[in-house]
Amino acid sequence: MNRAARLHALLEELRRRGDRGSNAAQLAAQFGVTPRTVKRDIETLTESGSAIEGRCGPGGGYRLIGRATLPPVNFTVPQAVSIALALTAVGDAPFADDGRAALAKLLDVMDADSRARVEELSGRVWVRHDEESDDESGVNRRAIEQALERKCVVSLRYIDGDGAESTRAVEPHLLAHARDRWFVIGWCRTRDAVRWFRLDRIQKATLTKELFVPRETALFGEPPPTARSAADAN
Repeated sequence: MNRAARLHALLEELRRRGDRGSNAAQLAAQFGVTPRTVKRDIETLTESGSAIEGRCGPGGGYRLIGRATLPPVNFTVPQAVSIALALTAVGDAPFADDGRAALAKLLDVMDADSRARVEELSGRVWVRHDEESDDESGVNRRAIEQALERKCVVSLRYIDGDGAESTRAVEPHLLAHARDRWFVIGWCRTRDAVRWFRLDRIQKATLTKELFVPRETALFGEPPPTARSAADAN
């Protein structure tokens, strides 16, 4: 049994056993592997989003949390390549790092032959990038992503189009791609107004502990007819 099949069978076995659960030794004997392998498989399933609870001590083991759980999703080689291609195409777009981490988890549960086919096929699809982002821009982008997700104020050290530097306290509300650039659109507390900030002009982005209540979407205007939300891909 390859690893992908074993992970699926392991999850289904925990689903079948319900609240009783099962320990590593029992699962290892059932699937013909070592308890250490079972523990690694459980860790992989947990990182992939499966709600598995581990209990220590006598009578301990693993069980699925809740009864309404879904089986793992199986991806074909072309589907995995399409995800890799999309991540390559977006380059340093917001949440791209999380996308690459998700792809790594997906590849980790695929069998060795499928992973090799994904690597081979991916190597025959090229995407050209004329510019590379530096490490600092990546750090700033991550701070913006976290502020958007957590709804917390972010402090920006920003250089505008005239080269003037300023420090802004901003409530980030939207991320938008326009004119071949990424922007964070938010309520600038420093200017008390809506402002667009180019991500490549942010010198430093620092998360604060101050949360904010999102303002009305209409305040930030309507997207053009040609714009698409990331939610449209769902």
